[in-house]
Amino acid sequence: MKWSTDWGLRGRMGLTMFLLFALYIVFIGILVTVTNAGMLTIVVMMGAFSFVQYFFSDKMALYSMGARVVDENEEPELHRMVERLCQQADLPKPQVAVADSQVPNAFATGRNQKNATVAVTTGLMRTLNQEELEGVMAHELAHIKNRDVMVMTIASFLSTIAFIVVRWGWLFGGNGRNQAPVYVAILASLVVWVISFFLIRALSRYREYSADRGAASITGNPAALASALMSISGRMDKVPQDDLREQAEMNAFFIIPIRSGFIGKIASTHPPTEKRIEKLRELEREQELA
Repeated sequence: MKWSTDWGLRGRMGLTMFLLFALYIVFIGILVTVTNAGMLTIVVMMGAFSFVQYFFSDKMALYSMGARVVDENEEPELHRMVERLCQQADLPKPQVAVADSQVPNAFATGRNQKNATVAVTTGLMRTLNQEELEGVMAHELAHIKNRDVMVMTIASFLSTIAFIVVRWGWLFGGNGRNQAPVYVAILASLVVWVISFFLIRALSRYREYSADRGAASITGNPAALASALMSISGRMDKVPQDDLREQAEMNAFFIIPIRSGFIGKIASTHPPTEKRIEKLRELEREQELA
């Protein structure tokens, strides 16, 4: 399969990014208006925060998962698989990491194509056969090729700042009589955080569809990824709840998210597995007719 563009998906992602951008412009304007800090101060603070998030998010993600980078001597077959898929995807080979976890999952991290890492759990390698594992690794490489880690980092950093203002803003209000600007800033931050929370998750779901499509293009085998998604989804029910809770914060990175109840589903960073499988089946039929 050729690496083709889904323009409908691109359009939805573009609209979501535009709405986020507009929301953040309003947010910055409100902060400048209601606080004593000037535009330069706010921009410098946000710039420093985004610098740390952009350049160290990969290390934080690996640390959070308890994943470690492995060399070719430790995991020769996994390295050969990644190298072969990278050649097919026209990508530089990323670092390969493994997390000792029963949760069958995988994720990609890194600020760009030359500084990236793909990670898998031991639970995933035990669950999937070779073709299915190739499909999952191709999905993660598609995330790298699409620069999804960078896009989601940029999209979420102001949302994170809004959350910090909501949580800790009252501490910086001082003891003066006029607390109105502080409360306005906190209220505006709360609104921005709630709206951006759902916009970012919508964007994340669109990018998952795009990565699935990319994986099908890299391997030429959409059925393998569809089969992997079914295997992982079925296996999730057998994983101890303690393990699921420990890794729930990494949902945005995973091939399949860890959901909990109704709220977990509507706020999910991933589309429903059934819909992803359905779209992969459609790609398989297109491939057969081509």
